[in-house]
Amino acid sequence: MSASMPQKRYYRQRAHSNPMADHTFDYPVCPEEMDWSQLYPHFFSPMDERHDRDPDKGKHGVEFADVGCGYGGLLVELSRLFPEKLILGLEIRVKVSDYVQDRIKSLRAAEPGHYQNIACLRSNAMKYLPNFFTKGQGMVYTMTDVEEVHLWMVKHFTEHPLFCQVAEEDLVNDIIISRLGTCTEEGKKVQRNGGKNFLAVFRRVEDECK
Repeated sequence: MSASMPQKRYYRQRAHSNPMADHTFDYPVCPEEMDWSQLYPHFFSPMDERHDRDPDKGKHGVEFADVGCGYGGLLVELSRLFPEKLILGLEIRVKVSDYVQDRIKSLRAAEPGHYQNIACLRSNAMKYLPNFFTKGQGMVYTMTDVEEVHLWMVKHFTEHPLFCQVAEEDLVNDIIISRLGTCTEEGKKVQRNGGKNFLAVFRRVEDECK
């Protein structure tokens, strides 16, 4: 089955959106109230049926979150790498999140059975991340081409009592690292312009920091 991909030129808008401005979002009161079947119908039955189609599918919930997912390049890349992991993109810009949602629909239609594990929500991660994810989930990967922003993030994560930075030598075999700066629109732009991406990875202190 063929499906035409959405064209970015119809979804363009300003590169940034003020997260402190008034926005209207739909979000659950807590992670347990989130109906993931709307985003991942292949993995979940609707909440009113109160059970999964397959007890193994989706049992760990969303394991990857791309905050500020842009046009969804990383989501698509991770979908291929981790087909059984649920991956969620969060994007505050209306047109951009619309594009990613339409892109995923087109990919699913073009390749039945694939890309069922990725989804995109329009949301403000600064405010509503705890509404979707339970306490203590996951590692944090940060990447930016602005060194000042990179230093600011490193400073605040290292000063936070719940996080420690993962040493570079322990990331050599991390297959996600090489994708972060190459598969997104912004990452490709940095490469074309001869810029540099700054990476840092952090782990919660409950997990072992190497």
